[in-house]
Amino acid sequence: MAELRENLIKKKLLAGDSSIVLMGLDSADEIDQYGPGSHDGIWLEGEHGGIGFDEVTNLTRACDIWGKTSVTRVHQNQAGVIYRTLDRGSQGVCVPHVNTAEEATSVVKAAKFSPIGERGMFPSRQSYGVQDYFLKANDETLLIVLIEDIVAINNLDEILDVDHIDVFFVAPSDLAASMGYIGRNTDQTVLDTIDNALAKIVTAGKSAGTLVTDNNISHYREIGVRLFAAPVQKWISDGIENLVKKSK
Repeated sequence: MAELRENLIKKKLLAGDSSIVLMGLDSADEIDQYGPGSHDGIWLEGEHGGIGFDEVTNLTRACDIWGKTSVTRVHQNQAGVIYRTLDRGSQGVCVPHVNTAEEATSVVKAAKFSPIGERGMFPSRQSYGVQDYFLKANDETLLIVLIEDIVAINNLDEILDVDHIDVFFVAPSDLAASMGYIGRNTDQTVLDTIDNALAKIVTAGKSAGTLVTDNNISHYREIGVRLFAAPVQKWISDGIENLVKKSK
């Protein structure tokens, strides 16, 4: 019998280590191309990107080949959307705009099998050949909720009380817009709000996550953030610009 694939991100976070997820790879070929890297996971964009249910299987299979945790950001906090994404093979889901404890609880109910949640008893692609899959799956399913509205910041204490959420991820751009700073996520007021939220998550003994670049990852690491999501586009764009400058 096969063993259920280990969720590398969950393993590292539970051990107190940090973890890096790459964003911006939207094909199996790209996941393969970057597979040899030392990152832990791939963020599959199903909210703002073009990834649909029919593509999740092959994209997560590419992640499996390289031992990377597949994390799919879904477009709605709806049970069918969440558990279907997991059924298609994603090892984790990231749910946007979780603003209350009730909404966080809904994520858990949709993503976890009984007795923790109410996920439908259908075998995921990850279950093939795995004995007692339904008894093991909850331990390997990664749940990330996005704290990306000022109302979520105001309700953060209650949201943090919800069990079985693996990462509370503070997202800068939508948070800035909800604060009246649209397109200004580097305004100091926004940055202070992000820092305070991340510090509160860490103080509560929970795993904090956020979007990072080469320039700010050290700052967030010092706060105690342990899940870092890094878009690859900026590295590529910066590399192109640097190459063009050197060609002059």
